[in-house]
Amino acid sequence: MNVLVVTAVPAERDAVTRAFAGGRGHEVLAGGVGPAAAAASTARALATARYDLVVSAGIGGGFADLAPLGSVVVADAIVAADLGAETPDGYVPVTGLGFGTVEHLPPAALVRQTAAATGAATGTVLTVSTVTGTAARAAELRTRHPRAAVEAMEGFGVAEAAALFGLPVLEIRAVSNAVGPRDRDAWRIGDALAALTDAFGKTRPVLEGWTPYDHR
Repeated sequence: MNVLVVTAVPAERDAVTRAFAGGRGHEVLAGGVGPAAAAASTARALATARYDLVVSAGIGGGFADLAPLGSVVVADAIVAADLGAETPDGYVPVTGLGFGTVEHLPPAALVRQTAAATGAATGTVLTVSTVTGTAARAAELRTRHPRAAVEAMEGFGVAEAAALFGLPVLEIRAVSNAVGPRDRDAWRIGDALAALTDAFGKTRPVLEGWTPYDHR
């Protein structure tokens, strides 16, 4: 099976590539930061080669009760958390405005198998264009998305491109920091990248044995 793995930056790409060293059927690219760059780079890759599965991967911020520092989360839902409109009555997702979509669901069987192989938690991974920097914003996101485990910036863009090509998508995130007030001294980027490599090492046999027709 041919798998396209899309990360945001080269450090994430290299962390995944280390796990795939010597293997075949996997391409890993650093597609850029944010949903627009991720969607564009994913679509370009899918237009030039044949793939059976697309994976969004990298590090992200964790909601501490579900995803502490250094942990890994496999998305069972990939959600655009700030695609919509602010109104006098609060935030309305784009679907509430009568168009678009804000959620993609990875294949449930693949989520289960990947989580079991890696010991990862499962939950909603939010895609945002503006990273959360306050406790109030973190609380607002959890109120709107009670199962949110991780916040990142690319998954929904990758998923949109995959859907355009009729392909299933998976998202795997290692947690480098807590969602909320930005405290760079508390970030554990190196630990998260190491956890990402370890997770993909354990995920590799799952991906190699999974059939793209198994969308249960």
